[in-house]
Amino acid sequence: MDGLIGRLTNIFKAWISSLLGAAEDPALTLDYSYERQRELLQNVKRGVADVVTAKKRIQLQSDKLESTVVKLEGQARQALASGREDLARTALQRKVYAQQQLQGLESQAAGLEQQQQKLVESEQRLAMKVESFRSQKEVIKAEYSAAEAQVRIGEAATGIGEEMAETGLAIERARDRTEQLQARSAALDELVDSGTLEDFTGTSSSLDRQLDEIGATQLVEADLARLRGEIGTGTETQQLEQGAGR
Repeated sequence: MDGLIGRLTNIFKAWISSLLGAAEDPALTLDYSYERQRELLQNVKRGVADVVTAKKRIQLQSDKLESTVVKLEGQARQALASGREDLARTALQRKVYAQQQLQGLESQAAGLEQQQQKLVESEQRLAMKVESFRSQKEVIKAEYSAAEAQVRIGEAATGIGEEMAETGLAIERARDRTEQLQARSAALDELVDSGTLEDFTGTSSSLDRQLDEIGATQLVEADLARLRGEIGTGTETQQLEQGAGR
């Protein structure tokens, strides 16, 4: 029986190993493996129950044969007392046959008792293994879930990093483009101000601006001359007033 349990266990382990290798979801596979182990344990328990049932049947047969032996013993005594030695001999022959059957049943009962003990021990060991596997599978499932979450977080973080890198490059390109446009705008303004580049969008031409600048210069000079004259007149009047006072 132990050899059978060992072979079943080895076959089950090999099947679980191949199943785990090809599985896409270890959590589901572990749960399924646990259920298979529980089924195996239930089979062992049913085996124990079958052996116990067989022992009970043998015990009932043994009890019946023991009663038969006692009965035949009494019949042999009664026949011998009645002078019927032939009947007594027949009863004793049946008694011997019943005793032989009884010995065979006792031998079978002893063998079943040994099988029952071995099955009970195997059941206890297998029950411990199943319970240990149940604890391990829960730990493995938790570790797998945590590892899967870490992978997803890592993938998400990597995606964010790549997106931020692309965003940074876009910002840098935008800044470079802005600086280029600002430099070009300043250069155009300088060319327009210097008259090198005609501003066709304005209402005045380059010549008009130059004439305006000449006119503005003449006005400035005229204002300066007027101010000088006013200042000079004021100074002469002040000198005359001071001379009269003396």
